[in-house]
Amino acid sequence: MVARGLMDKTRHKYNVSVAEVDTQESHQALTIGIAVVSGEFSHARNMLDDIIRYMERNTDAELTSVAEE
Repeated sequence: MVARGLMDKTRHKYNVSVAEVDTQESHQALTIGIAVVSGEFSHARNMLDDIIRYMERNTDAELTSVAEE
């Protein structure tokens, strides 16, 4: 429930695609995938940085890692 709320808020605030991936069966871990489309790499990078900060501020969960692919 917490994950759904955080993903919905992020999706609406930033107009990005957000989905729970990889750890759906775990109750102690959450893996979220975020897709940003932009004509400029720097704009996409800045958006992702803003999204990560937003998610850190808006949940009691601990962010343990960020992977870029």
